[in-house]
Amino acid sequence: MDLSTLKPAFGSVKNEGKRLGRGQGSGRGGTSTKGHKGQKAISGYSKKIGFEGGQMPIQRRLPKFGFKNHFRVEYKGINLSTLEEFVKKTGITILDEQVLKDAGLAPKNKPVKILGNGELTQKIEVKAHSFSKKAKDAIEALSGTAVKI
Repeated sequence: MDLSTLKPAFGSVKNEGKRLGRGQGSGRGGTSTKGHKGQKAISGYSKKIGFEGGQMPIQRRLPKFGFKNHFRVEYKGINLSTLEEFVKKTGITILDEQVLKDAGLAPKNKPVKILGNGELTQKIEVKAHSFSKKAKDAIEALSGTAVKI
């Protein structure tokens, strides 16, 4: 080991990049790489979001349109065919919100709606936030129950 091979441990030295405003000899003194005068050369300059150099910004050029209902309830739809597969695989016939969540059929924080796509062959008891008319009729046709939570 000799002094010519010494160097700092990996990660201990942080290379900060350009050292600005440290005199003419550094090559980055004077204007500190900001050019001469102008809006961006001034300290504390910050461009507003969407600023287009004084041109009318796109969010002001385009018209506003449409309506978003913030009170709309978005359901996670589960088809009867999915429930039929689940009942055949597991043998569980009482399907409430917790059973559907544990099976990965329903998300944690969205209400569940049972939809009528598919066929049922077994009597089941389903507890969900909403049912389509076709799904409710199909469940009750096999003397099952469709309970709205």
